[in-house]
Amino acid sequence: MDLIGMTIETTEIGLEIVSGYLISMGIDGIQFEDETDFFNFMEEPEIRFDYVDESLLEGKKDCGSKLTFYVEDNEEGKELLKEIEKGLIELKKNETEFDLGSLNITYLEEKEQDYANEWKKYFKPFSVGEKLIIKPSWEDLSDDEGKTVLTIDPGSVFGSGTHETTKLCTLFIEKYMKENDTVLDLGCGSGILSIAALLLGAKSADAVDIEENAVEVCYTNASLNNISKDIYTVKSGDILSDKELDLYYKEKKYDLVVSNIVADVIIALSKKVPNYLKDDGYYIASGIILERLLEVQNALEENGFTIIETQTEKEWAALVCKKKQN
Repeated sequence: MDLIGMTIETTEIGLEIVSGYLISMGIDGIQFEDETDFFNFMEEPEIRFDYVDESLLEGKKDCGSKLTFYVEDNEEGKELLKEIEKGLIELKKNETEFDLGSLNITYLEEKEQDYANEWKKYFKPFSVGEKLIIKPSWEDLSDDEGKTVLTIDPGSVFGSGTHETTKLCTLFIEKYMKENDTVLDLGCGSGILSIAALLLGAKSADAVDIEENAVEVCYTNASLNNISKDIYTVKSGDILSDKELDLYYKEKKYDLVVSNIVADVIIALSKKVPNYLKDDGYYIASGIILERLLEVQNALEENGFTIIETQTEKEWAALVCKKKQN
């Protein structure tokens, strides 16, 4: 099946707002490009590259801030793109607080096989925190530096581990998770955070994502790391609207809940997460653009949390909080 792609030009802060809109339209597999991130990526000392072909980097310079996604090249896909075009016009007209940039659109055509494999050229093993190395399944690793190796194949869902928000979450998991803790990963994507927690000593982990294909991707990645379904359960659904799924997690209670999503979803989750946590449990929230940090903090505090630590990297923030004790 051939694909049609849409690239949307925006600003650095617009990446979160526009991606949130696209997710609400059922779009997944969104690719992000940002000029600042590109130069920081190339200069990052702790990311180890065996080899980077210079020809692959052409076109990444002066890329500005862009989002790209693909849909199937059929009538349904074309209609969806038309609806998204209209929605972007409304989004730009109604957004008065933040600069979304031009929101200019470019259409692309791709063969499905080319699209599925092109991005793999850029994904190499790298260290996260003090204990982990993340390695794509198609790469060999000559030296693990005495760290735990997490093997990952993101597939078509978000979660290679390279984004600042994922790194911040991983650092907090290292710091706050205790051996034999139970973990819940909300908006799990490829499962990278819940699998990392298990590799670092968690007793068991549950994961959930609104995307149906996340279940297969997570279980595949778990298998790559010799993690069985006896200690890892992945479900698909929207806990904000699915009462049965919400009850399932309420009844279990966890030592640690983590969500690496976007500010709006974290704000919505702030009412539910306290019910999923043990009294002394921690909630790690990431995926928060700095301009929305105060708004997220206020929502968490209003819903019974005490924020105990906040960390930022570039334009992103992550925080750790606990339920207020009566």
